[in-house]
Amino acid sequence: MARIRTGHPSTIVIKLGTSSIVHETTHQPLLSTLSSVVETVVKLRVQGHKVVLVSSGAIGVGLKRMDIATKPKSLSGKQALAAIGQGRLIALWDNLFSQLEQPIAQILLTRGDISDRTRYLNAVNTFKELLSMGVVPIVNENDTVSVSEIKFGDNDTLSAVTASMIHADYLFLLTDVDGLYTANPRKDPAAKQIETVDSVSAIRSQVSTTTLGSSLGTGGMETKLIAAEIATAAGVATIITSSKCPESIFSIIEYHTNKLGRTHAGSNPRELIQDQISESSGAGEIARNVLPTTPRPPHTIFTASQTPMRDLKTWTSHTLYPAGSVVIDTGAHHVLSRRESGGRLLAAGVVSVIGAFAAGQAVRIVVKRHTGDAASEDVATAVYAKALETRPITPALNSMERSSASITPLESLSRSTSSAGLNEEGVPLKHHPVASGGDVAQAEQEINEADVDEVGRGLANYNSAQIVRVKGLNSSHISQLLGYADSEYVVENITIRVAP
Repeated sequence: MARIRTGHPSTIVIKLGTSSIVHETTHQPLLSTLSSVVETVVKLRVQGHKVVLVSSGAIGVGLKRMDIATKPKSLSGKQALAAIGQGRLIALWDNLFSQLEQPIAQILLTRGDISDRTRYLNAVNTFKELLSMGVVPIVNENDTVSVSEIKFGDNDTLSAVTASMIHADYLFLLTDVDGLYTANPRKDPAAKQIETVDSVSAIRSQVSTTTLGSSLGTGGMETKLIAAEIATAAGVATIITSSKCPESIFSIIEYHTNKLGRTHAGSNPRELIQDQISESSGAGEIARNVLPTTPRPPHTIFTASQTPMRDLKTWTSHTLYPAGSVVIDTGAHHVLSRRESGGRLLAAGVVSVIGAFAAGQAVRIVVKRHTGDAASEDVATAVYAKALETRPITPALNSMERSSASITPLESLSRSTSSAGLNEEGVPLKHHPVASGGDVAQAEQEINEADVDEVGRGLANYNSAQIVRVKGLNSSHISQLLGYADSEYVVENITIRVAP
């Protein structure tokens, strides 16, 4: 097999689903597929690439061991079978890799394992150390202990999070079809394969994702789109191809590397893929000059973002389970959608909160359902932008100052507002729960989840009750109302997923 002609070794994550590991009805391991995957991984390692394998199949192997025909519906039943099957699954992988003298390591994760920033970084360091030692980490969700609040949901998502954690160049989702199609190719002969996807959100309207995974698996094509969205946002090129021919990974990487290899010698794989898309969409002559002479292997590639999210934002968006929601106005939504906003939310843009959460927890960023009033949205954007420009920097009080400070919030507010009863952002104080003597708990219930749409996620700097106390107000009031101000921003590290 031809070597991958690239100037830099790549970091590659390969995800293999349950239907590719065990037979759907007999639950026998598909040894031919597994052996091909092992050979492919080892050859990639020999060529200098770092490889992580994300493997499903623990429950399927458990079903075979216990001679049970179908996967149980109860959570405890699935967890018991996962506990039975996981040891046998890793033993199977270890036996196959040992034939080629390739050491492996088992890594079992839940979202809860990496929800703490320190534990997340420890996991990242473990991956890096194993890869530097020449070991192939084999990752699976720890189904034995995971519950809905801390589950990744499926291994497609887990593989995308893993790829973003280790800053992989490629994520290969090996499945029972060789790419993304406009319809189910098994049922619709007119279904067409989509070769390149630049925007996952834009492609959703062009494809059918109604097909479910196998009876043993947890996902289908929809979960792969979600995984692609997570990975590409972190700068990882994501590829869907068939598990029946895992060695096609070589030709797929070679195809995209050679596409501009003659004119971009030495570029890394991520840059090559981005360049080839932009250049081949230009003048016809340029596109013809960069086409490779080898035929395109069947696959769908989701191009990596040219402005990948920072590691901290990726962690916030995709590894934390949100504890509540912060409702923002349309003005804050518009401003936060701009990259230069830094993903930081002022209290001036907060309308309400939903649920109870502590400082430091992940929260959803939501907006009230669209009203179609463009004029009011423009005004809200201007108001929030002005608050951003004129915000005062309020130093945090130390513990002695907090205990000794004698603060009368209503007096402070009244001294700093105009005779019209507005705060600096033009928000009538009579509508503010603290200034009007209202009940904070009641204010939290003004808006519920049915009234809003999630547009992003972030990390709260204050708890839910504190954010309600300062919502809609200038940052200077944070220390006056709370007795301290750890930050002028109520939520930070925000990633806006849905643009205005």
